[in-house]
Amino acid sequence: MMRAMILAAGFGTRMRPLTDTLPKALVPVAGRPLIEYTLLFVKSHGIEEVVINLHHLGHLLRDALGDGSAYGLRITYSPEDPILDTGGGIKKAQPSLDGEPFLVLNADTILDFDLTAFLATHRQAQALGTLLLRPNPDPEQYGLIEIDQQGTIRRIRGEPSEVEVQQPLSDFMFTGCQVLEPRIFDYMPQGRAFSTTHELYPQLIRSGETLQGFIHPGAWMVVDDTEGVARATQTVVSGQLRLSYLRP
Repeated sequence: MMRAMILAAGFGTRMRPLTDTLPKALVPVAGRPLIEYTLLFVKSHGIEEVVINLHHLGHLLRDALGDGSAYGLRITYSPEDPILDTGGGIKKAQPSLDGEPFLVLNADTILDFDLTAFLATHRQAQALGTLLLRPNPDPEQYGLIEIDQQGTIRRIRGEPSEVEVQQPLSDFMFTGCQVLEPRIFDYMPQGRAFSTTHELYPQLIRSGETLQGFIHPGAWMVVDDTEGVARATQTVVSGQLRLSYLRP
């Protein structure tokens, strides 16, 4: 039984004034809290144990979701003070995640994909981590992920720049969803904030570890500003974005 971690500690500054009184994960999108989409997705794939990190107005998120039983889940929380960024947040949650591969998702993203195929690619590549990637419409905003013809990630945001690659690379973006092996904790510094994409993953590539990419051209939306909330609501309500885990 795979466990999942949902990253929900952020301040949601681009969603103000909505996030002055609500954590970003509880901002309503099409009549349901934003994080509910991620909870329903993991539940639909048989995942029942979820860890959620908390910081900004975290007590409200804990009050709203409780132990997760309303969703058929078992939710535990990993509070952060100070906030620890993506990598630091995952490292702090190690006691709840260690021992088996685990899935990491962002609370501000609505997506739907074939998790079985995603995990099969991860296992076949014998990767330390596999990242869910998409064609990149805006490299400056989302960051550039470069993969080789076998789908192995060779550069993230141009790093490691010193590693020479002898074959053409294809450009993608990271959706924020990833599956990680517990051995990744060995590379993570303890007790400080750090980013997975800016610091940890370039280090892993330099170390010769395999990071794999899995291309997902389907349902995906990041909801990280007030315009995004309105856009996502309209897209879901109109049926333009079809999600397998939502009843018609």
